Amino acid sequence: MPLALLALAIGAFGIGTTEFVIMGLLPEVASDYGVSIPTAGYLVTGYALGVMFGAPLMTVLGTKIPRKRMLMLLMGLFIVGNLLSALAPTFSVMLIGRVVASLAHGAFFGIGSVVAAGLVAPDKKAGAIAMMFTGLTVANVVGVPLGTLIGQTAGWRVTFAVVAALGVVGLAGVAKLVPDVPRAEGVRLRHEMAAFKNVQVLLAMAMTVLGFGGVFAAITYIAPMMTHVAGFADGSVTWLLVLFGLGMMGGNLVGGRFADRALMPMLYISLGALSVVLALFTLTAHDKIASAVTVVLIGALGFATVPPLQKRVLDHAHGAPTLASAVNIGAFNLGNALSAWLGGVVIAAGLGYTAPNWVGAVLAAAALVLAVLSAALERRGSAPGTVVAGSMPAEQPTASVHH
Repeated sequence: MPLALLALAIGAFGIGTTEFVIMGLLPEVASDYGVSIPTAGYLVTGYALGVMFGAPLMTVLGTKIPRKRMLMLLMGLFIVGNLLSALAPTFSVMLIGRVVASLAHGAFFGIGSVVAAGLVAPDKKAGAIAMMFTGLTVANVVGVPLGTLIGQTAGWRVTFAVVAALGVVGLAGVAKLVPDVPRAEGVRLRHEMAAFKNVQVLLAMAMTVLGFGGVFAAITYIAPMMTHVAGFADGSVTWLLVLFGLGMMGGNLVGGRFADRALMPMLYISLGALSVVLALFTLTAHDKIASAVTVVLIGALGFATVPPLQKRVLDHAHGAPTLASAVNIGAFNLGNALSAWLGGVVIAAGLGYTAPNWVGAVLAAAALVLAVLSAALERRGSAPGTVVAGSMPAEQPTASVHH
């Protein structure tokens, strides 16, 4: 794998850390600014919304800029946002800093996925995407726990200053290691938008929303579930999240490896198994060992879907993949927000702390149904004499990929 993927992974590590570390620092931030925990929670919501809207916005703004330069600009924006958060004198300024940092998130992963896939042979594209996303998964194993520890001991502002420093390292890595790729000629915004006429692109994004939404329906409420149902101490939640992150790492690498060989079977297996495991979590949540194993499996199966789904978007939007790739990253955050809300609804309805697991199981099963539908439409579209809707001229010649 090219060294440029390391630079992209470092950027992904910083972005993943800043996205999730705030969850462990909400009490400290709330106390410092004199606001309630629910109010401090807007720092999480604001970031997610920034990713959703920032992904297409920043990608559209970057259509006339070479991809390497755009990645550098996005890392610069990420650094500014985290420095603003670290130095924010008021809660409102802190929230603005979070939104500024979030604007870089979706476009960085979207453009980075296209760059990563272009650095390797056609049969290694999913593996290259997975390598970049390894930075995000490692952030959940190392960055978030370490950032939380730093914030609880040295102060939360130090955490965001350290994350900004990570952004500087990522920026330097992109500048040094990522090759200059000329902006594709003849590709305009209308070409990028045309990708959304392709039903396969839309189905892949819907699978992203539902599949990863299934994961976060359960994980969003892991703290009360593990402490009130499984019987863990409050301090155990940190290492349980580390287990979840380890599962994410393993699933991401396995998903990338096998998606290059058999993309759709990989999706069938991961989404089907995810639905079953989430349903079983309503039972295993009552036992410490079983619940810990289940948390690992949810992380592994959930993230095993990421490289194949991101690659599927790239494959079917191959004529102008950048915007579609970035919007698919926003779809992850839409899934997170949707599933967290649905999980809260069933808990508020008095169904118990394990009820979100059923929500997750249904969402993952729905994603599996869409995967089967997508494959059926693809088979029908590849029949002799059939014109595939939404096709467009490619930016560059690519080898055809068969799933």
